Parts: sequence; structure tokens; C-alpha cells
Amino acid sequence: MILAKNNVPAKSTAHVTGRWESAKRYVSSVYNELKKVHWPNRTQLLAYTGVVLFSIALVGLIIWLFDFGLSFLLEKLFQVFA
Repeated sequence: MILAKNNVPAKSTAHVTGRWESAKRYVSSVYNELKKVHWPNRTQLLAYTGVVLFSIALVGLIIWLFDFGLSFLLEKLFQVFA
């Protein structure tokens, strides 16, 4: 099948205008969605922050304990077999 050059759409300012309108619609829809978000008040925000910090500290402690225990065991194994 052979296509003539006339079948290729020409670039025009409509393409740029379409992108501008698309970008405006996108920003408008993002703004409308953000209005639907339930934003926490100060008390809730402090409580959520405390939970996150406590969770991070707890997981860090667990990882440290496993690391310390494995290091201790490997050191003892190396002393016995080396």
C-alpha cells in the first residue's frame, strides 16, 4: 500500500494549543482532587508522626539486634575454625 504525502497531517499551531489545553485540564483536575483530600489537623499530624518515628526506631532496633547477633556468631565461628 502506497501513501501519498498529502495523507500526512501537517504540523500546526492547533497541536501546541491542544497541549496547552491538555495541561490546563490536568492542573485543574489535580487541584479538584486535592480539594477532596482529608487533610489531618495538627493533633492527628503529631500522632501520625509519633507512630512513624516509633515504628522506624523499632525496626531499626530489630535490624541492629539481628546484625549484632549474626556478627557475634560469625566472629565466634571464625575463632573456632580459623
